[in-house]
Amino acid sequence: MPLDVYHSLCDQRLADLRADFLPRLEGMAKLTLEIGCGHGHYLSAYAAAHPTEFCVGIDLIADRIYRAGRKTGRARLDNVAWVQAEATLFLDALPRDHRLERIFLLFSDPWPKRRHWKNRVLQSSLLDQLLPLTEPGSALHFRTDHHEYFEYAQKIVFAHTGWRIAGADEAPWPFEQPSVFQERAAEIGYHSFTALRR
Repeated sequence: MPLDVYHSLCDQRLADLRADFLPRLEGMAKLTLEIGCGHGHYLSAYAAAHPTEFCVGIDLIADRIYRAGRKTGRARLDNVAWVQAEATLFLDALPRDHRLERIFLLFSDPWPKRRHWKNRVLQSSLLDQLLPLTEPGSALHFRTDHHEYFEYAQKIVFAHTGWRIAGADEAPWPFEQPSVFQERAAEIGYHSFTALRR
């Protein structure tokens, strides 16, 4: 795809996000976000257990967003919304008067081959993009079943001046609800950390 066509598509998608989704956030100054929400198992349960938080789940695949919406529709949850969007575009569209108090990044694709590491979601550029949308103490919860990705993600956070890895007693994992990916990972084990905005 030619670069100018790609940029045009991104600009159009950004405009669509601002027009279609942002009105739903009116009055919701603080948000909980899950990047790569899949079918919404985790965030649906989280939203049900935290009715005072407004939660947003984003994913690239339309069918996942549709299934997540059906799930919360059946449960009559009105504190969660689902958006088909790429993470960087969604964060670009989010007005700066909204604050992300909590971000979940659970079992995202580890892209195990070194030449593909640039495709991993957790990068220094994502942490940069989250800075103006968070406040000191905002939490990024990361979990993976891929040990090398876990080590890579920790190094990204350690090297960043705006975020730090929290101790388990300082920021315990906020909510347990096995997702499809977590259930698959149970046999081989998984690793978690919480990063706090400085």
